[in-house]
Amino acid sequence: MSGTKEEPLSVTEAVQVAKGQVAQIPTMVVMGEVSGFRGPNARSGHCYFEVKDATASMSTIAWRGVYKDFVETSGAQLRDGLQIQMVGAFDVYQNTGKLSFVAKSITVAGEGLLRQQVAELARKLEREGLMDPSRKRRIPAFCTRVCVVTSLSGSVIEDVRRTLRRRNPLVQIDAVGCAVQGKHAPATIIRALAVAAGSRPDAILLVRGGGSFEDLMCFNDEALARAVAACPVPVVTGIGHEPDTSICDMVSDRRCSTPTAAAESVAPAMNEIETLINQRGVRLGNAMAAILQADSTTVGALGARAARSIEAHVSRLAACVDSLASRRCLTDPMAMLDDRGRTLDLTGERLHAAIPKSLARSRERVRDDARRLAVAGKALLRPHQTSVAHYAATLDALSPLRVLGRGYALARDAEGHVLSNAAQVGVGESISVLLGEGELGATVTSVGGTTS
Repeated sequence: MSGTKEEPLSVTEAVQVAKGQVAQIPTMVVMGEVSGFRGPNARSGHCYFEVKDATASMSTIAWRGVYKDFVETSGAQLRDGLQIQMVGAFDVYQNTGKLSFVAKSITVAGEGLLRQQVAELARKLEREGLMDPSRKRRIPAFCTRVCVVTSLSGSVIEDVRRTLRRRNPLVQIDAVGCAVQGKHAPATIIRALAVAAGSRPDAILLVRGGGSFEDLMCFNDEALARAVAACPVPVVTGIGHEPDTSICDMVSDRRCSTPTAAAESVAPAMNEIETLINQRGVRLGNAMAAILQADSTTVGALGARAARSIEAHVSRLAACVDSLASRRCLTDPMAMLDDRGRTLDLTGERLHAAIPKSLARSRERVRDDARRLAVAGKALLRPHQTSVAHYAATLDALSPLRVLGRGYALARDAEGHVLSNAAQVGVGESISVLLGEGELGATVTSVGGTTS
């Protein structure tokens, strides 16, 4: 409006206007190179850096969560020179009025993307155990035949042959050609490994000269890595130069920094072998001398112990013999008989002295027992004597002998049967007649007065 003076804005208002205008810029995808990386901040975890191309640069912020997602998904760290691709939007920081690009997500671009893919494959194969040291096979210390898998048109094969001839001309060298660069190279290398393994060498050298990361990408192929791990013959890799490490290096049985180093690792130099043999000969001699010295010391110690033991044993036996020899039975054999005789004499004397006393005591005990028995017997018989006298009087009253005493007689036949009837005998038979005192023998002269 003409003639009207516009009111000035405060710095805060000016920044807010700018912030509002910038906020209207839509989210965009930006790709560039990291420069001046600072972070993550020790306290906040945020990262601050520049993203640039050939002609421009912009200040960039990656909050802690965004950076953490980037590390977890890519397996990489933000660093200067890394090509990245970001999704985000511009914002104005109110305290300073500085324009910055705030990244909402970050991914690796270009070679960085390839490295991310290689890192993911490496982690996968590692989880499967293909890089486990316990799985890797031992390379023979002295290889007599090796097979080289590489391009036959390059200088690498000649370098390997020259190195092997120089170090150990006794090593036999075979070679199987393959492509070592390009998208079709992994398939040709896999076929070459199979041919090389079929010839059963002591080891296979998988080698290639130096090159860019993209040039060596064929050695990061998953199928080739699995073929190297599954190869029945130990595989030694020498791919690129010292900083270069491929997936094939990780799964091989031995990784060397260069093709020449790979050749040297399987062919010890002749002078090294000679030195090693001499050193081991000296070590063997020293070890044998030490063993013999130790054995000699041990034998000496055992001999001394044996001598002391035998001496002590003989001394004990001698003391035992002396002790036995000093016994009275050996020094005076008759002494035992004399002692026994004296003992028997004393025993006899004691017996002779003891017998009369014993007999006297026995007689006295017998007289005492007889007196007691007489008294006890009378006491026991007294009631029975009375009974017997009564029964005797009764029997005497009833006895036929008492009748005979009054003048009667008892006749018996020749067999001793009592005659109660004259008919029991005949004329001429002998009978006996029992009287009150005495007995008569008679002959029957007549039989009469019988009753039936």
